[in-house]
Amino acid sequence: MNIAERLGLREGPPTRNAFGEALRELGRENANIVVVDGDVGNSTRTGYFAREFPDRFFDVGIAESNLIGVLSGLAASGKEPLGASFACFLLNNAYEQIRMAIAFPRLNVKLIGSHSGISAGEDGPSQMAIEDLALATALPHFVVLAPADAPSTRAATRALFAHRGPVYMRTSRPESAIVYDGEVPFTIGRANTLREGDDVTLIACGLLVAGALQAADDLAQEGISARVLDMHTIKPLDVEAVERAARETGAIVTAEEHLLSGGLGSAVSQAVVARHPVPMGFVALFDTYAESGKPEELFAKYGLMPEDIVRVAKETVRRKGTAQRGIGIERGGG
Repeated sequence: MNIAERLGLREGPPTRNAFGEALRELGRENANIVVVDGDVGNSTRTGYFAREFPDRFFDVGIAESNLIGVLSGLAASGKEPLGASFACFLLNNAYEQIRMAIAFPRLNVKLIGSHSGISAGEDGPSQMAIEDLALATALPHFVVLAPADAPSTRAATRALFAHRGPVYMRTSRPESAIVYDGEVPFTIGRANTLREGDDVTLIACGLLVAGALQAADDLAQEGISARVLDMHTIKPLDVEAVERAARETGAIVTAEEHLLSGGLGSAVSQAVVARHPVPMGFVALFDTYAESGKPEELFAKYGLMPEDIVRVAKETVRRKGTAQRGIGIERGGG
């Protein structure tokens, strides 16, 4: 049983497929777009673009640092370049080049990291990016996106090209549960409210948005009203939405397929502390790498399932009346 089936939601294509399709469509509309890949175009889905526009596609091989240099030169020459590889290779192998060749000069380069999170599954920990959001958000001038499903990834791909400046977006390997039907509202820096609630706010990104919606349904059966925010933009964070959630629901739980340090939970915590402190709970990876396995089995082992969000939400709601004891960290799994 895959993740969508376990959540009781309609299964959709992987977000990497939706990215590839949107990129190909944009290539038809904009002849200035050039794509560079690190020898994994069949996996990142830049291959969709390459087959239709071979004269605007370059494969630099397994050489991520070189990939960044090529992107930098293309952007400095007036092109609108996009580079893609596995997220762990792109961010970890070429971080210094991204820092000095893209972030520092603030070039108009788009980076796509596929196979993000532990949902890379059977590929194993060496190819699971669980630090990419922390690395990308640390870079000045970068926008950082983590769309929830295939429809929102298509919208995000269009939004990142509409934005002038460097952008990093993560995509995922497995099929994804469908969160959005029809047209998707997608504005960089503005969270989408998927469900209203008064007792607690669940703020999620990426594949865990679907889990947050399921958790909200389960909480409702226990008399707990949960608001759900799709925080598809990690940077710039929608601090106004976070402040409203804190003031109106009095408790916040974040959920992400990433290490707690430097990810969505860290960003939301900064906003909560600065704007309106309330009890918080966190569903994330806690200082650990995963191993090879089926995505749904890994989600269950490492505490990223809806039942984990429910448990942490209930614990956080219980602490709403004891704010004087401080804001603690409620773990989301082993």
